[in-house]
Amino acid sequence: MKPEPGVRVTLVARDVETPYSGMLPGRIAGLYTHDEMHLDLDRLCRFAGARLIHGEAVGMDRKRREVLLPGRLPLHYDVLSLDIGSTPRVSVPGAAEHAVCLKPIARLEKRWDGVLNHAARLDRPFRLLIVGGGAAGAEVALAAERRLRTMRPPNHAPEVRLLTRGPLLAGHGRRAAGYLRRALSRRGIAAHEHVDVVQVDAGAVVSGDGRRFSCDGLLWATQAGAADWLPQTGLALTDEGFIAVDDCLRALNDDLVFAAGDVATMIDHPRPKAGVVAVRQGPPLERNLRRVLQGLEPKPFRPQRRMLALIGTSDGRAIASRGRWALEGRWLWRLKDAIDRRWMKQYQHLPAMTGTPAEPTAMRCAGCGGKLGADVLRRALRTVGLPDIPADAAPLPSPAPGERLVQSVDQFRAPVSDPWVAGRITAAHALGDLHAVGARALTALAVVGLPAGADPVVEADLTQVLAGLRDVLGESGCALSGGHTFETDSLTIGLTVTGAMPAGSTSGKDGLRVGDRLVLTKPLGTGTLFAAAMHGAAKARWLAAATDVMQRQSGAAATVLREAGAAGCTDVTGFGLLGHLTEMLEASGVDAIIDRAAVPALPGALECLAAGRVSTLHPANARFAVRAAGFDPADPRHMLLLDPQTAGGLLAGVPADEAAAVVARLRELGHDAAEVGVVAPRAGAAPRVTLREGMAEADGNRTHRSPLRRAAGFEDQGGHQTPFTSPTAPAP
Repeated sequence: MKPEPGVRVTLVARDVETPYSGMLPGRIAGLYTHDEMHLDLDRLCRFAGARLIHGEAVGMDRKRREVLLPGRLPLHYDVLSLDIGSTPRVSVPGAAEHAVCLKPIARLEKRWDGVLNHAARLDRPFRLLIVGGGAAGAEVALAAERRLRTMRPPNHAPEVRLLTRGPLLAGHGRRAAGYLRRALSRRGIAAHEHVDVVQVDAGAVVSGDGRRFSCDGLLWATQAGAADWLPQTGLALTDEGFIAVDDCLRALNDDLVFAAGDVATMIDHPRPKAGVVAVRQGPPLERNLRRVLQGLEPKPFRPQRRMLALIGTSDGRAIASRGRWALEGRWLWRLKDAIDRRWMKQYQHLPAMTGTPAEPTAMRCAGCGGKLGADVLRRALRTVGLPDIPADAAPLPSPAPGERLVQSVDQFRAPVSDPWVAGRITAAHALGDLHAVGARALTALAVVGLPAGADPVVEADLTQVLAGLRDVLGESGCALSGGHTFETDSLTIGLTVTGAMPAGSTSGKDGLRVGDRLVLTKPLGTGTLFAAAMHGAAKARWLAAATDVMQRQSGAAATVLREAGAAGCTDVTGFGLLGHLTEMLEASGVDAIIDRAAVPALPGALECLAAGRVSTLHPANARFAVRAAGFDPADPRHMLLLDPQTAGGLLAGVPADEAAAVVARLRELGHDAAEVGVVAPRAGAAPRVTLREGMAEADGNRTHRSPLRRAAGFEDQGGHQTPFTSPTAPAP
């Protein structure tokens, strides 16, 4: 909200939705929803003008000032803040295999759902064991008991036990521990103190004195540790492996590295690993990062020695603890709930922002004066292993005998802020045109526009873009042979792709045959999702799913379709499914019937369309709706058919007897493929798409009749579909 001139903030996050640990017990108890306890990092970064990199740091090179990420080039930094939290400390044999760890919290939800599903299948009381008797373990034990009790029959009340190595609620006063023991007792939770767990087996844990505690589910809530890659960084660490920081939250032996939260330990003022400590380190961390970027010395701060802890008991009550003082009551739960919700609201309900981060004002040249510097380009090319071509024109490879060259070009503003991912999406999008016509990609020329900036910053961005392009193009055997760079207001990437295809082949759009099943290889919805994201109305998990699909190139899918005898194929991009299908029908002289319920949608796409979030190209695509009988603009599933796609999937006509096997094979390869319709005889002068509900389902050797198949001109005959002899389909 207060951007520094000339500074770009990049957030690297393993999870695009980050949970608030203070609300975790309430989530386990069923008191909060997923969205209520998570911060949407994509929305937050768009609001702040920051760049979001969806990935997990696995190391760093301090000499080169780089953060290491798996499967991609490192990221350069000028100043680094490591705020990566803690990881499970499961040194007890068997714990990693059989226990559900509370950390990392982002992965707990799915595993907790697995515990609940297991409990629901039992016809006896579910036995849950929690190891760890601190505030987190106690809260989770009470929350889990509540959730299990509400889902089980009265005679199958859960059996919950809590094991702790030392006394219950160590680090808090005796009075707070007394309140907690009474809360556990009221709920029938047995607390076993001074139990040292030495072994975890399937269905049981073993203590140091030989006792065996049987269980159906095991939650691990002991003290967490630090990331295992930190010792390789050379940073000064504590004996427990956490980053040792000074009073300014700066690493003891590196002035360019800061750390806060669970991963850091203030040497002169050590504090517990608790969410309230991390939250209160946020403002001084922000202030000192800003000061260092301004060339000033950071300022020290002294954290509170004692902080108020509010421990919820998941029964409408809470325990307040500060030093020796403690209190318990219903009003304390209302206070805790209000504090947590108010804190989350700051980051979930963001105010409208005007303007953009201030940048140095300078006149920038246009024309060829706006190209990136030669040294920047050469260094970027060398970094990603591409040849530094001295010539201004790259030679094209000669096609094989019986082949002819084909070309396709695409260019657009990057839909994501990560330049590596943007390069991958652009390559997958551009290759789609070649895959659709059965061409093999040979070579590509890139056009990359980058915002003006300091040479190292521009070079780093260009390197990431080129690496993303190279990776996806390389999967298709396509060489990145050259291109052009220029300055622009926002990241823009284009590709001209050259390929070779059999000389007798056609464009692919004119090959549909009556009776073919229409198979779509990717779900729809990228247009509406990223339109919603521009308004802060798309959830980060929706965008992450869309981004994953957009990076998936269609070469393998095209091979499957060709081997199955697909004679008509196109890639679904800017004109949407309805527009590209209409082009195919026009070229092939046929009509089609689409099962609107069978068309796959990306997570969140239908919600965004229902809310009126559409791409700027969507109104232009609406002209195709006049070719669709039964089109209802109030139906999100109908509007989905007009949604413009970036790096969309292939739409192909597959022989009827091959369709099921093709869809199954595509899904084995990781494609969210579906059979979405059938090709019908032409009923009029212009092509028509009829929207229907429902497809026929096979049952043994008999295929059920459906309006969709009848309208396409088919009847059931012993499990086979045979076209009517009539040249026209029944009117819808």
